[in-house]
Amino acid sequence: MAQSVALGAQRRSDAGKGAARQLRMTGRIPAVIYGHGRQPESLSLGEAELERVLTGLEIGSAIFDLDVDGSSVKALVREIQRHPFRAKILHVDFLEIRAGEKITLQLAVHLTGAPDGVRNGGGVLDQALREVTIRLLPTDIPDRLDVDVTELRVGQSLHVSDLQIPNAEILTDPSTTICSVVAPKLEAEPVEGVVEAVETAEPELIRKPKDEDEVEESED
Repeated sequence: MAQSVALGAQRRSDAGKGAARQLRMTGRIPAVIYGHGRQPESLSLGEAELERVLTGLEIGSAIFDLDVDGSSVKALVREIQRHPFRAKILHVDFLEIRAGEKITLQLAVHLTGAPDGVRNGGGVLDQALREVTIRLLPTDIPDRLDVDVTELRVGQSLHVSDLQIPNAEILTDPSTTICSVVAPKLEAEPVEGVVEAVETAEPELIRKPKDEDEVEESED
């Protein structure tokens, strides 16, 4: 089951880039919560508390229990905007959820184990899909999606159709490849004789050599 995380929040009435910038200068992060036909509501979060709860958290599947000025609201993180050059959080989008209503979310795919084709065949593991889209009840959100690749040999792949997520409808195309073990690229070996010819070839003369008459004239 998904991890539940408590987080304090405050309502705010100001909006716009200028207000958001001023808010960040006070150590708080602008946020918004929406869902269930409600108008988006602007919030602010304590930056230090937010960074603390996000550390090591599987964000996409974690349920946040937001304490908004004393009122409890359960939500999922829909998006975290970060500074393009620093790790600083700029804005957070939350989606309100309710226990009896199904939701759609993206679940991260984690590969576990060392493939047989890598250990014994010299292959390379290539992960083509990083997350799958699923639909389920909030109470059925898995804490983590681990995919065991130990048995994969060179040339073999795993597909979305191989996944088993209890009580969830997988919306990603079943034929989509999750990962493959591919053969290593072989470097072309030099052809014997060609290298020797290159190494022993005489350097080509750029200018035409003078004949005997030209040499004699130049010495006069």
